[in-house]
Amino acid sequence: MEPFKSVTSTAAPLDRVNVDTDAIIPKQFLKRIERTGFGQFLFYEWRFDEEGNVNPSFELNKPRYQGSEILIGRNNFGCGSSREHAPWALLDYGFRVVIAPSFADIFFNNCFKNGILPIVLPEETVDLLFKNTEAEERYQLTVDLENNTISDAHGLSIPFQVDAYRRECLLKGLDDIGVSLMQEDKIAEFEANYPSYYAIAAK
Repeated sequence: MEPFKSVTSTAAPLDRVNVDTDAIIPKQFLKRIERTGFGQFLFYEWRFDEEGNVNPSFELNKPRYQGSEILIGRNNFGCGSSREHAPWALLDYGFRVVIAPSFADIFFNNCFKNGILPIVLPEETVDLLFKNTEAEERYQLTVDLENNTISDAHGLSIPFQVDAYRRECLLKGLDDIGVSLMQEDKIAEFEANYPSYYAIAAK
């Protein structure tokens, strides 16, 4: 997993509440066994019409938001099923940060496990960010995980909180497997001695 320290990027607004995981990555695209390749299907039913043509009215299709790594959402982002494909699709599309007033718990946890930083901010603060993205073309934010701040070029500075363990894992680029491998010496020692432990237990 790629370490996360800071991201400076255009912020893309998705002004919808209760964005569920089936909207993030529709079920018909879950047949892939790799974690990559899902970005092309992100928000598929909103990004494209029934004929597969690009929907120009959808927020993320607008040129001003192309290449964004920061997504701003509304309440209960990531609700619905527990599919881990949702953060896979967001990450593969290019998003490293999702900001919202609240998240569904499973989606929130899955983001950390896959290198995405989900940030919970008060609703009035999120409202301000939405207004700023609308008012300024290519409005940029810097999300600094080392200092736990969100800032822009106009003096805005917003502190945010994140669990210390999860923060450390993101800073070091550690997923669950990476955390386990930090104990590789102890695991190897246990495996080397396991036959003797088993023989004693069997007596």
